[in-house]
Amino acid sequence: MSKIWGIEKVSVLLLAFLIDRTLGEPSAKVHPVVGMGKLVAALERRAPRNSKPGALLSGAVISAVTVAAAWAMSAIADHWVSQLPLVPRALARAYLLKPTFAARALFSAVEQVRIPLERGDLNQARTALQSLVSRETGALDPPLVAAAAIESLAENTSDSIVAPILAYLIAGLPGAYVYRATNTLDAMIGYRGRYEYLGKCAARLDDLLNLLPARLTAVLLVLGATISGSDWRPGLATAWRDHGRTASPNAGWPMSAMAGALGVQLEKAGHYRLGDGFRLPSTGDISRAERIVGAALGIGLLALVGGTLTATPRVRRGGE
Repeated sequence: MSKIWGIEKVSVLLLAFLIDRTLGEPSAKVHPVVGMGKLVAALERRAPRNSKPGALLSGAVISAVTVAAAWAMSAIADHWVSQLPLVPRALARAYLLKPTFAARALFSAVEQVRIPLERGDLNQARTALQSLVSRETGALDPPLVAAAAIESLAENTSDSIVAPILAYLIAGLPGAYVYRATNTLDAMIGYRGRYEYLGKCAARLDDLLNLLPARLTAVLLVLGATISGSDWRPGLATAWRDHGRTASPNAGWPMSAMAGALGVQLEKAGHYRLGDGFRLPSTGDISRAERIVGAALGIGLLALVGGTLTATPRVRRGGE
């Protein structure tokens, strides 16, 4: 039975990827991640910030309520669909899983930076980049715009694709939704400044949940670079050397692996530089990065399918 469940779980994942590829994101009116964001915003507006202990406690409560709500709603929905026959059950779970990751949307956002940058419209590229990064983009030159797009693609391959899928494989739909709730919390309040203490719990929880996915993503990107025709050694060496240069304990792994795989220097001015000694990135490197991510995701999915089929016991025939 456990092997059959493994096949069903991987089948649901493949269906969810097909839904993502063909239909993209659900409407904002029904998108569960949008709903999580509204809940966090409503709780944040009511949180006291007049003291460090009060902000820390409020942040912990906001995180607990948001994560608990995501777990409860997804667990209830998963219980309902578990009563369905196999085929409609798999389809329903795939539709429920899809909003927890965003492969098509990520590639689309990166393309909206690459295309105007390629045709020389730097202002449009800077504007489009604002949907990918939180830094100020108005003064970035073309290499820094390309670098920021590549960095975001690499980091979000972990945060927006690999991590929620890994959470699903480990803990089902509730696991994927708990991860997505945590990542949403971190994106909204896990910053320094006005959220220094309010977002500390969310940031630490996000760091914890991304420890494995970030490192797995780095490995997949190195493998994806090899499939795409690049040497695997610079990606691995750069990831090992430069992963600790970012403030995040996790983001540096996929970003530095991508820097080495492309042989380019990725820099956020005043914060970090990954891939010292490599050349500055160009528009063409964004396309190369997209191919590497596509190959990495393909390798991951093929490994899942192959591993599941290999682990499934064959039905023995009489007399064997």
